[in-house]
Amino acid sequence: MTDAQPRVLVVGEALVDVVPDRDGNPQDLPGGSPANVAITLGRLGHDVHLVTVLGDDARGRLVRSWLEASRVTVLAQQPGSGRTSSAAVTLDESGAATYDFDLAWDLGEVPRQDCDVFHVGSIATVLAPGADVVLEAVRSHHGRALVSLDPNARPALTPDHPAAVARVEELVGLSGVVKVSDEDLEWLFPDVDPVATATRWATRGPGLVVVTRGGDGAVAVRPDGTTLEVPGVPVVVADTVGAGDTFSGVLIDTLLALGVSGPGGADALRALSDRDVLDVVTTAAIGAAVTVSRPGADPPDRAELTAALGGAGAREG
Repeated sequence: MTDAQPRVLVVGEALVDVVPDRDGNPQDLPGGSPANVAITLGRLGHDVHLVTVLGDDARGRLVRSWLEASRVTVLAQQPGSGRTSSAAVTLDESGAATYDFDLAWDLGEVPRQDCDVFHVGSIATVLAPGADVVLEAVRSHHGRALVSLDPNARPALTPDHPAAVARVEELVGLSGVVKVSDEDLEWLFPDVDPVATATRWATRGPGLVVVTRGGDGAVAVRPDGTTLEVPGVPVVVADTVGAGDTFSGVLIDTLLALGVSGPGGADALRALSDRDVLDVVTTAAIGAAVTVSRPGADPPDRAELTAALGGAGAREG
């Protein structure tokens, strides 16, 4: 592409998280893993489009206005049910979130448009009937854009475990960069060390696989088998809603700053030094820590990320 500013196309669910406030009363907060990634990129100043499904209802209008306030261009299709999807969120004593979904993913098509980075993940990649549309879109962008994947497993919505594993494996082979949590990998492959799975994945197409481990940091795995560990970022946890999605968004942002995008994105990613990769993953972890420090999916903007990076540098020094 010849545009000065790279374009990011995100495909996936946008919904309302029903989260208890401090008094235990439910409140509607916009969310959805791919939507959170789009928000992160929008707040960081990128040209980002989100292809999703939203109802023409109060919740749909809430989600749309939230996305547009962060400069995300929303390309929404109407759900067959007519209502916007939701997820009831339960927080444990540590702030970790679990979800009970009321969701349909009936995406009809992904509009044809050029992009430099194509990101997919979560429910959208495995829930029928829209998952097949997403897979075809990934196939069409493979080799034309840097494909980014975050499987973000949701076992409650994917009772057919073998089918979910097969779909994720196919998507990994089409992706340039994969971010996946250790919990995702433990569900997908319960008897295999998460880093061993990431190492196998890194030989099947991606130029980088990053395993996040919550407060314990992250491990980056390169195609040659090199593993690079990034420590956890000390933070007082409000909740973990949107933390992994912020990580994905900041990961993409930092790769774009290094010129990793477009048809040559996979080669550019492989050409990065180990130091570059460590910096990319560390920056993503710091961005996620900002989101963890405040309620709901509330990623940092550019000024907040820059301030957090400066603070982290001061602590390290």
